[in-house]
Amino acid sequence: MSTTDFNTLIKSRRSVFQNEYTGERVEDNIVKQMLENANWAPNHKLTEPWRFIVYTGDSLNTLAKLQADLYKAYTTADGSFKEERYQNLWVKPKLSSHIIVVGMHRDVKKSVPEIEEVGAVFCAVQNMYLTATAYGIGCYLSTGGITYFENSQKIFGWDDTVKLIGFMHIGVPKELKRQGNRNPLAEKLIWNG
Repeated sequence: MSTTDFNTLIKSRRSVFQNEYTGERVEDNIVKQMLENANWAPNHKLTEPWRFIVYTGDSLNTLAKLQADLYKAYTTADGSFKEERYQNLWVKPKLSSHIIVVGMHRDVKKSVPEIEEVGAVFCAVQNMYLTATAYGIGCYLSTGGITYFENSQKIFGWDDTVKLIGFMHIGVPKELKRQGNRNPLAEKLIWNG
């Protein structure tokens, strides 16, 4: 790959949402490559803190039920239940070809600050984004829904050493030609020396 191609790949990465998917199934081997590339993300002291669970096919119904049931229980208890959000948790997962539940395992034995573990997981997520872009596949990381509910990781069989980071939705995009925009780097940079 040339440096020009690499730079283009990075600038081409976009979040592609469920309503932008065709409904076609993404090949499993592409999703496996996304995960393999995620596994090569940088991480301090080789803690490899990322954890993944993949849902596809009929198991998307299972994921929808897990999320919707937890949302209803959690928000009914605190009085914040909203029927529309509840229905979205039932419907939206089924619009994706695959959904990868992303977690961060905290290895307290290696004394790595938690922020470094979280950073490593987000590097893994970026590797998945770039892989999807290279294959012409759409994806986005959702951190909504139940992501920040206390003990939400437990519905996936994870214990207290794992934090739920979000849900990587994957699908065949109707198109990938959206323009991106960023403010100039100069507004965010101090270069000394």
